[in-house]
Amino acid sequence: MIKLSKKMLFAIEAVLDIAYHAGGEPVQSREITRRQGIPRRYLEQTLQHLVRNSILTGVRGPKGGYRLARERRRITIGEIVRVVRDLEAAEDATIELPGSDLGRQVVRPLWNEMREEVMAKLDNLTVDDLCTRAYQGGVPSEAVKNMDFNI
Repeated sequence: MIKLSKKMLFAIEAVLDIAYHAGGEPVQSREITRRQGIPRRYLEQTLQHLVRNSILTGVRGPKGGYRLARERRRITIGEIVRVVRDLEAAEDATIELPGSDLGRQVVRPLWNEMREEVMAKLDNLTVDDLCTRAYQGGVPSEAVKNMDFNI
């Protein structure tokens, strides 16, 4: 099954925050921290990992921050979950768990099937879908005030 860790939740919330609140400017990590209550020490490491995996783009400079690397309808929640899962796997030393024949031949394959079903569902759920849910749920967006048009 997929372990729903703090880091995974923070990554999904951060990408969703960037998509939902960005407007025309990059979103700074301190804005995400303010809105989502994500501790900065978790956030920066996760954001950098998302940049390295082409989900986000980092923008340098005084008005820098983070943007989506692609359109929000082209980024799936499954991608974000895999990036964080890989990050967590690199941090944890994996060891083979001991088990009986029943565990190895019946229980673990069942868990693997369930994980694959969950990942298939997450692969069909985009950041745009979550933004639509937020909008329909009445979650206010700062994107409108972040839009700055000069003609």
